[in-house]
Amino acid sequence: MSNEQKAIKTVYFSIIGNTSLALIKGFAGIFGNTYAMIADAIESTTDIFSSLLVLLGLKYAKRPADENHPYGHGKIEPLITFIVVAFLVTSATIIAYESVQHILTPHKTPKPWTLIVLGGIILWKEISFQIVIKKSKETNSTSLKADAWHHRSDAITSVMAFIGISIAIIFGEGYETADDWAALFASAFILYNSYLIFRPALGEIMDEHLYDDLLIEIREKSTNVPGVLGTEKCFIRKAGMKYHVDLHLIVDGEISVRKGHDIAHQLKDYLCEEIPNLDHVLIHVEPN
Repeated sequence: MSNEQKAIKTVYFSIIGNTSLALIKGFAGIFGNTYAMIADAIESTTDIFSSLLVLLGLKYAKRPADENHPYGHGKIEPLITFIVVAFLVTSATIIAYESVQHILTPHKTPKPWTLIVLGGIILWKEISFQIVIKKSKETNSTSLKADAWHHRSDAITSVMAFIGISIAIIFGEGYETADDWAALFASAFILYNSYLIFRPALGEIMDEHLYDDLLIEIREKSTNVPGVLGTEKCFIRKAGMKYHVDLHLIVDGEISVRKGHDIAHQLKDYLCEEIPNLDHVLIHVEPN
């Protein structure tokens, strides 16, 4: 199974999970008198739409290179990540606003059984995070990483809700708004996670160098090809799940142009075989 297929399959898992949890949280929040869970349901609903965007982005990124997109369509991934971050920021803003409104409005103490529901939700969201973040590392997908952090932020809001509801139930009258305060603090966590997701995606779209380990691997493997004396400049940029490499190759200055050209082709083929995530490799030959 290709990385693209793994990523798409993982997003389907996220969509199904988020849809189920949004319904569970919504009903539990309404009937359990807790806005913290309703806030959780709002975030899960935005997660559904963001996961759908990630799915569309991954499918678009799979398109092969064409005349108008000679480097493929992988740059759609960080763009989709920006939209996912926008969903996160929007949901955090809505949660914060509604939390303040509920803090200012007297209401009933949350039902104790909502803690059981929240416990199950926290466990499931953390498991979901671990599954999706693992797949994002395997596939090298920025947008899948953003989707994973949606699960983690959801788990965080649920933990905050659990703490708030527990305080409201244990201390009783006068502490009814504890779960609302929990939702307000959770919105701050969501905003912070939004930045953590946004920053690497921005680096990717700006072709920022963030790939020292890959650079070292390319330099080390290059010396395994006969005729390669070393490497000079090496520039790496990411597009979707693949990397594009511009590499300056050092060869014996006394060999023919044809021989230098053949060595460059051998090196390109070798690197693409040894490092599957490489897509375009452009090699410039330098005489020693």
